[in-house]
Order: sequence, then C-alpha cells, then structure tokens
Amino acid sequence: MNPPRNPKTGLDALLTPDNCVLILIDHQPFQFAGLRSHDTQTIVNNVVALARAAKLFKVPTLLTTVLEERGGYIIKQLQDVFPEQKPLNRTFINTWEDARAVEWVKKTGKKKIVMAALWTEICLAFPTIHALGDGYEVYIVTDSSGGVSVEAHEVAIQRMVQAGAVPLTTGVFASELQRDWARTATVEGLAELIIDHMGSVGTSYVWEQQLLNTPPPK
Repeated sequence: MNPPRNPKTGLDALLTPDNCVLILIDHQPFQFAGLRSHDTQTIVNNVVALARAAKLFKVPTLLTTVLEERGGYIIKQLQDVFPEQKPLNRTFINTWEDARAVEWVKKTGKKKIVMAALWTEICLAFPTIHALGDGYEVYIVTDSSGGVSVEAHEVAIQRMVQAGAVPLTTGVFASELQRDWARTATVEGLAELIIDHMGSVGTSYVWEQQLLNTPPPK
C-alpha cells in the first residue's frame, strides 16, 4: 500500500497567484509601539514588500485593523499600496471571528490563506489556528509579523506550526509566486521589489546591471 500523501509536499503545496489570498492584520501604530521582536523599520519594509508582491501578482488582499479609532490607522506606507481599500476595522482580537473576514475569503474561493500580523502571538496566532480548524491551509509570513518579545514571536511560530501552519518569509512569497523567469509579465515588477526592499540583494543587482552596461575599456 502507498502511504497517504503529505498535503504539504508536492507542486500543489506551493503558492501561486491563483490559489491564495493575503490577509494583513493590525499593522497599526499601537501594535508597532509594543513591537520588540524586530526593529520597526524591518517590519515596515517587509510588510510593504509583501503587499506590493501581492498586488504585482494580483493576489486578493485584505487589510484589517482592530479599533483603529484608538490603535491608529494602518500605516501609510501599507495603505498607499492599496489606496482604494478601506481596511476592515474590527472589535474581535481574532480576525477569523469577524464574519466579514471569513466571508471575504469564501467569496474568493481560495483555500490557501497567507497571513502576517502584529502581534505574532495574538493577532496572527489566533486566526491562524482558527482558520486551520475550519479546513483552510494557512501560510504565516514570519518576517512581516512581530511580537512583544523575541520569545513571544518564536513561541507563537512554534504553536502555529504544531497546529499545521506553514511558515515562510516575504522574499519566499514573492519568489514562489514568480516561480519561472519565463513569466516575463512580472519580472520587471519583481526586480523593482528586490531593489526597493531586499537590501544587499537589491544593491548587488543594481551593481550587476551597472557592470553589464559599462563598455569595456578600449
């Protein structure tokens, strides 16, 4: 007898622009004020890159906040990626307890949900565990999320992985959606993301372009 196939392996386990949605949760001033697992600029840089990647590949994306009238509006850099979208403002700490968020996902018809949130141990862990229990596949973007301490962030990731979530990072998300350099429609946009958000990878890429475009000495 063949053993049952692990659903987290094989080509179908990889993300594509057509099989997933992205939910970005509570990247607001109050949450950033308590962030201690990462420096603030790293999370801002990464979550904006994550949102831009989703927009580039046309992945349905939901922005959501909790009590924005007290915790602050979603950060401007992230709102600017989707200027036409009014974030879903909740009272539930657990996004997946808000029927509007669940209905939004259902309408897309997708079963793979990519999430990032502040804070990891609460606003990411709660909806991740809940959605997994409802039969969804959840992918957590660890470097676009952060907690009130390194320990809180890391233990939350362990908890979610034990529950069945798949951890990944921002650069992996973009690369997984691209998958093939022959898909030229998104290559230029992805190169812009790399330059703007990926530090030494981006500066090295620009340097490489400079060298390739420099005529050899006569």
